[in-house]
Amino acid sequence: MKKQFTSVLLLIAFLMVQFSISAQQKNGFAIRFNRVNYITPRIDYGLNIQDVNFNDIYKVHDLAVVELAYYRHLSDGRSSLSIPLKIGYARIPTGVYQLGDNQVIGSADFAMQHTLFNHNRYRFNPYIMYGLGGHYAAILDDWDIQAPVGLGFNYKIDENIFFNAQSQYRISSDKHHGWHHGVGIMFNFGGEAEPEIPKVTDRDGDGVLDINDQCPDVAGPAGLLGCPDKDGDGVADKDDKCPDVLGVVALMGCPDKDGDGIGDSEDNCPDVKGIAAFKGCPDTDGDGIQDKEDNCPREKGTVALKGCPDSDGDGIADKDDACPKEKGIAANRGCPAIADKDADGIADKDDACPDKAGDAAHKGCPDTDGDGVYDNDDRCITKPGPASNKGCPEIKKEDKVKLQNIIKNVQFETGSDKLLAKSTAVLDEVVSIMNQYPEYSLMISGHTDNVGDAAKNLDLSKRRAKTCNDYLASKGIAASRMKHDGFGATRPVADNATKAGRDTNRRVDFDLTVN
Repeated sequence: MKKQFTSVLLLIAFLMVQFSISAQQKNGFAIRFNRVNYITPRIDYGLNIQDVNFNDIYKVHDLAVVELAYYRHLSDGRSSLSIPLKIGYARIPTGVYQLGDNQVIGSADFAMQHTLFNHNRYRFNPYIMYGLGGHYAAILDDWDIQAPVGLGFNYKIDENIFFNAQSQYRISSDKHHGWHHGVGIMFNFGGEAEPEIPKVTDRDGDGVLDINDQCPDVAGPAGLLGCPDKDGDGVADKDDKCPDVLGVVALMGCPDKDGDGIGDSEDNCPDVKGIAAFKGCPDTDGDGIQDKEDNCPREKGTVALKGCPDSDGDGIADKDDACPKEKGIAANRGCPAIADKDADGIADKDDACPDKAGDAAHKGCPDTDGDGVYDNDDRCITKPGPASNKGCPEIKKEDKVKLQNIIKNVQFETGSDKLLAKSTAVLDEVVSIMNQYPEYSLMISGHTDNVGDAAKNLDLSKRRAKTCNDYLASKGIAASRMKHDGFGATRPVADNATKAGRDTNRRVDFDLTVN
């Protein structure tokens, strides 16, 4: 074991010396006074561990160990090679239950030390250390190989003077382990001095060092390299054409309220986005005439008509042209020579009935059937009827009675949308009425009572209405004249609490209306 430790020690020492040769020349010297807890079980102790009174052995401490250490600081500024030497006294056990007198102990090591910071740049600088060395105890008259490991720190008192504290545990090849706690002073001296570090200054105190600060005497944000920005627009005052007004970077700090890329100071329309050709004023329709001079700003037009369009090219703007799609003359408000096919004095372009003579009060339309409803509003031009029925004749009283009977007599198989055989004759009467009143449309509505599931009732009512619709279509009634829907039990016409009421509510309604 000793031979192996010795080989490793020699190898590490050789490497450390080689490293120090190329390192930066900077020396150090330390003196420390150590408190030692030294455990040295004698080789001739009993074979049983219970024979050793460890409680007493671990309590032994002595203050008589002095340490002198030489340091060579390496070129990385944070590593040092050290050769510490220790000599002093420790109380060493001399028997199984006996603690002997103070005995001389000594050690010599090669160690590496790594500080958290550059070795002389910061006031407080912690470090770790490790190494290999030899230890001598007089009572054993023998050397053993030990590996010290520990933690410490240096506290800067003056430029090259440091207070030092260190705790070290020594691992022994012969079980002579122990703690060494020391305090003392370290000095740096001699050798090649470290390059002087330029003094770091920040005259304006803005957190940007003067070396990087473009305005070192005036505080400013880091994003602007230390230059101020009074209006907070992201443009440094030294580059800001409008330093007292919030602006945009693209305009060197000047404002642009409408965001058209033209600074407000040069914008003739600063509140409305425009184009450079009109000094910031808009041309919404893009016809080359700015809106404030354009009589039709939302329609592309011509310069001659102050921006208004002329679809037919007759020189009359569409907004003033009574016939904007036909080339005409100014005397006729842009229309060609008046056309009036029915010779009722109303130009065809204004005549709702250009093929029938009428009067101006009714857009040139007559009242063909003389019912007081003029043809432009009359759904039955050749059949007189009241205005309330759009000029169509009302359904005869007897036909209304038929419809009421039909509602009662259209029947289906229970719980089904299949018509009973006798119901087809009833629906044939509906066909007859529809043929008699061709101007009318039919709405077919299915209904149920409230017995059973509401969703099923709704579905059944819709299917029954469709069945009636399909039957009438099969008899030649145009699909465009009919609509159908179902409403389940939502529209009762009688009390569902009675059987008679429920029978009444199970129905299909047929409502005729004028298109």
